[in-house]
Amino acid sequence: MTFTTPLQRLARLALSTLLLLLVGVGLLTAQPSTALAAEASSPVDSAGLSKAIVAMEQLNQMRISLASTLEGRTEEPTIETMKEVCKPVGMRAIAIGKENGWQVRQVASKYRNPDHAPANDQERQVIDLFTRHPDIKGLWEPAMAEQGAGLNYYRRINVEPSCLACHGTKASRPAFIKDNYPDDKAFNLAVGELRGMYAVHLPEVQAALAAAAG
Repeated sequence: MTFTTPLQRLARLALSTLLLLLVGVGLLTAQPSTALAAEASSPVDSAGLSKAIVAMEQLNQMRISLASTLEGRTEEPTIETMKEVCKPVGMRAIAIGKENGWQVRQVASKYRNPDHAPANDQERQVIDLFTRHPDIKGLWEPAMAEQGAGLNYYRRINVEPSCLACHGTKASRPAFIKDNYPDDKAFNLAVGELRGMYAVHLPEVQAALAAAAG
């Protein structure tokens, strides 16, 4: 299976508005730059495609809302802060995957948790694309061979001002991060910069049903 080039992918961005209309996603006005690049012969039904987009938009809004609670605080963030602000997003991502039969991951090249490192060339190339093209909010790619039939949806995550409380300069990181994450890479970030992405694997419908049946 070949990975599409950036130019091919950017060309496929032009199809996003049309596909959004076809699948009836209510994000056309609210999220006009969301990119959909599903093939005409998609192995995943249109309802699944639209549901994945909506779920990731809601998850990202949850992340932004929780992070905003750090604004105006003068005390240094602690491990309890992370449990209040960051952990719920990760837990919700896992729950979304279980509820829908998807695989949902948070991925970043500048990761703090090693589990969030890119898992394959496709994820690395999509992160590189998001880095070089900040106007691209999300895109679809065919599933990797090892994943089986299906599609992958990638949705960018940007750095919010409140994120700098834990992702600012290396020296300014809270003590609990320095103590617990010796291989931390998630620092020296700037507002608006790419923080990472949500990676959602939607398996082919029949294959997913067969796997669920045992």
